[in-house]
Amino acid sequence: MATKKFLELKEFNDEELANELKETEKQYLKLTFDHSVKGIDNPMLVRDMRRDIARLNTEIRRREINNMSEEELAKRSKIRQRRRK
Repeated sequence: MATKKFLELKEFNDEELANELKETEKQYLKLTFDHSVKGIDNPMLVRDMRRDIARLNTEIRRREINNMSEEELAKRSKIRQRRRK
């Protein structure tokens, strides 16, 4: 997965997102290992891979929040307000 944009990730279902995250993390670990051992031609790939992982985690979390009940959302809001103080 080179770079999947936010709109492309919306089309995935939850299972596909989890699988994509797992595969991307595996690729990232391999890439960082290769980079530290022998170096890679384009070190910007490491940054792009990290950003892809962040995009996937963000989409998964966004879906979790959308599926929360009203009570869970209210509790979450209270926790967030306490953190701001």
